[in-house]
Amino acid sequence: MKTKYHSYKLGNLARGCELCVHGRKSVLFITGLCPKHCYFCPISDKKKNKDVVYINERPTKNKKDILQEVKLCSSKGVGITGGDPLVRLERCVTFIKLLKKSFGKKFHIHLYTPLDLVDDDKLRKLYEAGLDEIRFHPELDNYKKWSNILLAKNFWWDVGVEIPAIPGKEKQAKELINFIRGVVDFLNINELEISDTNAQNLVKMGFKPKDNVSYGVKGSEELALGLLNYCKGKIKNVHYCTTRLKDRVQLRKRILLRAKNVAKPYDLVTEEGMLFRGAVYGKNRNKIVSILKIKFNVPSKLLSIDPKRGRVLTSAAVVDELKSDLKKLGFKVSLVEDYPTWDCLEVFENPL
Repeated sequence: MKTKYHSYKLGNLARGCELCVHGRKSVLFITGLCPKHCYFCPISDKKKNKDVVYINERPTKNKKDILQEVKLCSSKGVGITGGDPLVRLERCVTFIKLLKKSFGKKFHIHLYTPLDLVDDDKLRKLYEAGLDEIRFHPELDNYKKWSNILLAKNFWWDVGVEIPAIPGKEKQAKELINFIRGVVDFLNINELEISDTNAQNLVKMGFKPKDNVSYGVKGSEELALGLLNYCKGKIKNVHYCTTRLKDRVQLRKRILLRAKNVAKPYDLVTEEGMLFRGAVYGKNRNKIVSILKIKFNVPSKLLSIDPKRGRVLTSAAVVDELKSDLKKLGFKVSLVEDYPTWDCLEVFENPL
């Protein structure tokens, strides 16, 4: 059946997915290191093959930063990804224990990993640390390590397999489905997507976008829906996750939750979760604040300094009302819209 999240399912969603589609999962990128070199890997250049840690858009290895970001997003769980998290197993264990201790046993944690480094000892450490759900990324063209999936059934957690729907790989995907029948709790099928880092590889292999506005690859959705049908009577819970779900549902909802938590008194939160505000630019930001407070009686709660972009932030109404006076004083004024994320990316600027 079609879901209200622009995806399709057979049975029920995995618990990690249930939280994800409501924007309640933060993403803990544990490392960009990985023994695999998948041609369809969408990871950005700033992360790929680099031993870096991110919590959502925030680069950090600091425990306090990670906990703060999870709180700011009102998350009820975390998905641990990479790279291959098993390359930094002890780091995974440390953060799983930290999150469980800080947010309680019900805080849901799932982890993605290929099969290359999987063994009983590593799985035991993850399970004992408190991992709730493990998701394997098996190679469709290499069945030799598929048996590593069976090791996860020695523990009382949810076990799943997650694969991209790669046009031309229907036979291999069905063989995998037959192999994991009765073994896993769920199967996730992802729409194959084009990113900045994999575009060259995919184009060389003949893959094309399905239309002018989507990151999805042509033919991927048709294959995914066919595989979903094939799973009937074989795997109880299957989910086809579209690129639209990831961008327009999961990410948007997480951003909306964060926006409500980080918005200042002068911010307006848009339907998309962006922060609409006014900005005054000048070399001496402290002077700008003093002028706005003393000369124009703008309350302190409606002012803050943004040193990263050399501006003072205030409400759109204040900037619109005082634009002529501020420009006469030599200041540049704009209406801006920013992401509420740690990096505070600017969506647009409208100079007045």
